[in-house]
Order: sequence, then C-alpha cells, then structure tokens
Amino acid sequence: MNRMVSFVIGLLAMLCMPVAAQALATPQQALRGTEAQTGLLPVHVDRADGRILLELPPADADGIAGRFIYMSALETGLGSATIGLDRGAFAGSRILVFRRIGNHVLAEIENSRFRASAGTPTEQRAVRESFGYSTIWRGEVAADTAGGGTLLDIAPFLVRDDPGIAQAIAGENGGDFEFKPDLSLADTNFVRVFPRNIEMRARLTFTAGDPQDEVSNITPVRGNVSMVVRHSLIALPEPGYHPRRFDPRAGSFGTQVVDYSQPLGQPIVYELANRFRLERTDPSADRSPVVEPIVFHIDPGAPEPIRTALAEGVAWWNDAFEAAGFVDAFRVAILPESADPLDIRYNVVNWVNRATRGWSYGQAVDDPRTGEIIRGNVLLGSLRVRQDIMIFEALVGAGLTGTGDPNDPITAALARIRQLGAHEVGHAIGLAHNFAGSIQGRYSVMDYPAPRITLVDGLPDISDAYGVGVGSWDNFAIRWLYGARNESEARATMEQGLADGLIFVGDGEARPADAAHPAGSLWDDYADPVAELERMMDVRRVAVSRFGPAAIGAGQPLSQLRRSFVPIWLLHRYQVEAAAKLLGGVQFAYALNGDGTERAEPVSAGAQRDALDALLDTLSPQALSVPANVTPYLSSGYSGNSDRQTSIELMDMAGEPIFDPLAATEVGAVVTLTDLLAPGRLNRLEIQNQADPALIGAHETIDALIDRTFGFSGRESDAGVRRRIATTTALALARAQRDYALSPTVALALDERLHDLADDLDGRGSDVQSQWGRGLARLLRDREALDAAIADEGRLPRVPPGMPIG
Repeated sequence: MNRMVSFVIGLLAMLCMPVAAQALATPQQALRGTEAQTGLLPVHVDRADGRILLELPPADADGIAGRFIYMSALETGLGSATIGLDRGAFAGSRILVFRRIGNHVLAEIENSRFRASAGTPTEQRAVRESFGYSTIWRGEVAADTAGGGTLLDIAPFLVRDDPGIAQAIAGENGGDFEFKPDLSLADTNFVRVFPRNIEMRARLTFTAGDPQDEVSNITPVRGNVSMVVRHSLIALPEPGYHPRRFDPRAGSFGTQVVDYSQPLGQPIVYELANRFRLERTDPSADRSPVVEPIVFHIDPGAPEPIRTALAEGVAWWNDAFEAAGFVDAFRVAILPESADPLDIRYNVVNWVNRATRGWSYGQAVDDPRTGEIIRGNVLLGSLRVRQDIMIFEALVGAGLTGTGDPNDPITAALARIRQLGAHEVGHAIGLAHNFAGSIQGRYSVMDYPAPRITLVDGLPDISDAYGVGVGSWDNFAIRWLYGARNESEARATMEQGLADGLIFVGDGEARPADAAHPAGSLWDDYADPVAELERMMDVRRVAVSRFGPAAIGAGQPLSQLRRSFVPIWLLHRYQVEAAAKLLGGVQFAYALNGDGTERAEPVSAGAQRDALDALLDTLSPQALSVPANVTPYLSSGYSGNSDRQTSIELMDMAGEPIFDPLAATEVGAVVTLTDLLAPGRLNRLEIQNQADPALIGAHETIDALIDRTFGFSGRESDAGVRRRIATTTALALARAQRDYALSPTVALALDERLHDLADDLDGRGSDVQSQWGRGLARLLRDREALDAAIADEGRLPRVPPGMPIG
C-alpha cells in the first residue's frame, strides 16, 4: 500500500512539473523539400507537404516582424449577378501586421482610421491604445533564421473565408452555406513573389443542405460551391505621397480618418481623397511628363470587337489628364498573356461572365492610411452588351444587326461599351458617380447614360445612342483631384468649377425612389425631365406599336419576344423617375459654408405641377394598353429547358405562356406609382405646402391621382384597362398609407380619402363596372381584408429588373 501511494505521488509530481518548450526546428530542417522564390520577402514552397513558408525579418521591440497592405480577392467567381461574388472582386485593403510573441505569430489588422497625425509620439500612442484592433489568425513559428528572422508557414492563414463568401451568399438568400475546412486547401501550385507584392491562393469549398435556386442554377453539384481566393501581401508605398483633403463637391471617393491632433475648433473627422500618385517630372511646369504613368490593361479574355472598344473608351481619360497638365500620363494596353491579372503591378479591366446580367464595378486597392490608390481593378459584366443589342433590335429591327448601318444594334452596343469602360475606370482612378451629368449635354461619363432614342421619319433611331469622350465635369474632376499641386490650387480649381456652373449629384441623392434632387437621376437624358418624359412616351408609343417578330433574329424561338418586349414596354421607366424628382424636389448643393451655394430652394410650383401632369399621363389607358396587333405574337411556348437569363426578365402572366395584356398594364402602372407615392416625396410635399401654399401639397397630389385614374369617361373598350389601373392605384395608395415612413398626418388624411373613395364607388347596377366598384369599396372599408391584400406579394405586380441597361 505504501509503495502504491508513493508511485501515485511521484506520478502527480511529474505531471505538475513545467513542460519544457518544444525546440524549434533548425532552418535547414524547416526548409527541407522547399523551393525558394525571392522578391518582397523570401518565400519557400513545399508542394509535397502543402507548406508555404514566409521568411519574415527580425521582430522589433514590440514583436512586429512585418507590416503590409493586405487584401483578398476572388480569382474565380460564383457567376451570380444577384449575389455579386465576381471574378476579380476583392475585399477592402487593410494594414496587416505580423507580430511574434514567443513561438507564435499573430496576424493583426491595425486600426488606422483613428490617429493623431500631428501629435507627439505620446499623443499618437494614446490614440492607438484607445481603440480596438482585430487579430484574424494565429500561427506557429517553424524556425528562426540565421539573421534573427522568422520562418512562418502561412498556408493555414490562407484557408479562411476572408472575403465573407458564406455571408454574401446568405445575405442574398442563396442558402446557408458553411465553410468546409476539410474540403479546402492552400494551393502550393500557385505562389508568385514579386518585388512589391506576394500572391498566394487557396481553394475553398462551402456546402449547404438547402441551397436556393440562385446558387443551384450555377453549381454542378447541388449544395456544393468551390471558389479560388487570392491573398495579396503588398509593400507599403514609399514615402513622398501628399494626401489631398476630400471635398464633398468634387465627386471623388474618400478615406475617412478621425484625427485627434486637429486644433480645437476644427473637426476631427475628415476624409482624404483617393487617387493615384502622379508626379510631374518638372513640378514647376504647368505641362509636364510624369515619373510613372497610370496604365490600364484590358483583359484579353474580352472577345473582339469588344476588346478594342474597351481600349478606345478607357483611353478617353488621357484627354482629361492632358487637359490637367500631364503629358502622356494615362495609357491603355492589352494585358500580356504572361501577366497575372491580379498582380499588383497591373491595373486591369477584367471581363467577367455570369449566369445572368448584372452590374460592373470599378475598384481600387488603396493605402488605408493616406487614400493613395495603388492599383485599379475593373469588373465588366459580359451580358450587359447582349442586353443592349436585344433592346436595340427590338427598337430598329434585328435585320440591321451586323450590317454597319447607322442604326446597327451592334454599333450602338459597342458605343455603350466604350462609355462603360471609361465609366468604370473612372471609379478605379478615384471618381464617384455624378448623376447630374445628363442635364448639361452629356458632360460626364460618370453618369449612367440612357441610350438616346429619337424618331426619324416616324421610326426609332439609335444612330446617336451614346456620346463620345469625357465631358467637362470629367475634365474638372481630374484637374481638381490630380492637376492641382496643392490645397491652394485645389481651392482655386473648385471656385472656377462653381463659377462655371458645374453640378454634382451623388448616389445617395439620386438612387432612392423618393430622392429629392431634380438634377440627379439614373439613365435619364436632357436638361428638362418633364419634356424628356413626354418625348420618351412618344418614342415608346411608336416602338410598342411596331413590336413584333422583326425584334428578334430569324430562326430564334418566338418565345423570346416576351423577353424583348419588356424593356420596350418599360422604355420610359427611368425618365419617370427623373420627372418624379421634380415633384417635392429641392435644389441643393454639397455646400461648404461661404461658397455661395448654401441655400436650398424647392422646385418652382409650375415645374412641380407640370411633372405631376406628365406622370399622370403615363397612367392613362392609352399609355398602358398593349396594342391589339402586338398581343398575338407574345403567346408562343417553348419546349426546352428553362433559361434563368430569360425567366427572371419576364413579366408574370396569368396562364403562361399566354400573354396577359392586363398584367402588362399593372406593371406599367406600378412603375409610376412607386415613384409618385414614395413616402419621402409625399412628406416633402406636405412640408413645402405648409411653408408656401402656392406649392403643390401631398393632398392635392393624391386627389389628382385618384381623379385621373378613377375617371371613367372615354371609350368603352378602355374600361377593362381603366379598372385594372384604378385597382392597382387603390392598392398602392393603401400600401403608402400603411408605410411607417409616411408622415402620420398625411397617413390619417389618406385613410379618410380612401374611405371617401369607397363611398364614391358604392353604386348600383349589375354590370361589370358596378360590380367591380362595389367589390373594391368593400375591400377599402375592411381593414383586415385590405391589410391581407396589400401584404400578399401575389397581388403586387413584379416589375422585371431594369438596371443595368447597358
């Protein structure tokens, strides 16, 4: 017994003794079986065992063994326009620090937004220690180098969902995909080491038990999607870059900082404009060559003639840089076949293929500390040009495609490709959208341009569909962002731009349905939104009346006509949005105090009433009746497999494939009603009318809408269309009345107005009109039934996607 107790005590004592740290391998042992690459850092790749060893320099007193700009990007995309995980898309750039502690290395993301740029070292440390940072990975040291550095196997770091792929899929209702580490690996077959960056990749797999159609329509195995993710370690830029303070009037992107060293009385939150480092060889000269030009490379994966059109459009920016005093500072080339399109040394215009059409993007890799752009990266969706051709063929006839005629749909589509290339590269060099570009004669490629469709000899004409070259705003924006050599010159450039009457309207003030700025619209044209809406309604009337088999090529399934018909039927949709912005509209600027643009003013009463009249005209039976000569061609079936590119573009019908013209009536009505009854717009109308009774109010707008859509004088043949428009309007009014964003006083008055409408509808008679009126009246009075009706998605016509239209 005593012997057993002694044994147990001895065993416990051994277990409680401190364990000696495991000895690190020698460099020779750690590097056995590896192949070395040199550049930004020495990198040793072990293909057999899946290791990628970074050779980090000796750590400083805080353990920091390297500081880099870090980004991850998708080398292969999902192919979904809706979810947007596209080939070449990347997460924002971050400052990554490798910090060695003992035999471990932490990968930390520094919090560079909070700073004390002009403070003492003590003040800077106080700010740094006041805010959290992010540790995203912990690794083990493989060996110490002879020079005191660290060998670190970075392969496990790469096998993470750094871009947030699973979250992006779930966020767009694609399914609850989970990252599967057992099906994911760092790819030791691909490691590239360059003087300024290191490129590595991992192959990641995600699975879901119940994937949704948006993903299942693409992946070869249901519930299993794999993607290649690129990881880049980029050298910090050399000193010498001079940041430019962001100006909200200049139309650029900015990097926000919170600077606690600002003097008292000055704001501590400001932004630095994002731009490339572009230095004159002669800083004192007004015109000078540059030390290093900006070069954008066109993806050779873009087919001809698209590739050439892209190069031509992107090259327009050289004119703006020349005008700003830079000689041969902006160039375009085709990406060499031997080049890697994600190599940090190349600015690339990528050609991206997806299962359905979607947006294009201009992105930039920047230094989060200064806003300096290090690399531009553009993603262009390949299906947009085909959508344009489909629209143009429906306007002028597919028989002109490829003929070289002034109305050749391919010619017009390539003109749009030039615009698109210039637009997205504009983002990549630091410029934001300017949605006021269309009101001053195509004065910016940073707007979304509507194709200019005219009537020549009574027929649609697209020979002047798009403009050529950058505009006056683009020249100003480059002059302010790049040409001004200091803040004083930047201020002088801005003052001249304001004196010249240049207008800027950004995304936040143009995209929402209830946006207020009368100059900020997407896909619109000309200076007068109301006059252009009236003109576009004339073009639409002709285009709809001529629609038929000539809209598609010979031998194509006739069922494709229903897809081609949608953008023609809704040809006016974006000009409706533009005209609606005058109603309750406010002229305002992104003003700085003292610049003379501080005062905001409502749009004049006359202009607002003209806009309301034009909008109500789009709800007339004449505007929303599908011509009898068109409907027989829209009821063709198709016996093959469904095509998601087509199916999501169609209007929902009653009894497909039979075309329902009244369903088209509903969709057309919803286009106008969505903008007209936007709660923010109705609220502004109430506010404006209270301040100035001469301005149109919300109640006058609603009364005019009801009077127009429930007035049943006219042809008996229009009665069915009128009833459908009126029903759609009543339900839209009820939805607006219950919207929490609507002013409570407007909501209460609208509720009473709907009850009055029910009384007006409650007539006698046994005809269809009387029966419909009494049925709608009962629905409007029955709160519970009306709530159910407006909550039923099946009762709300689904408007097919429109944007992007080119």
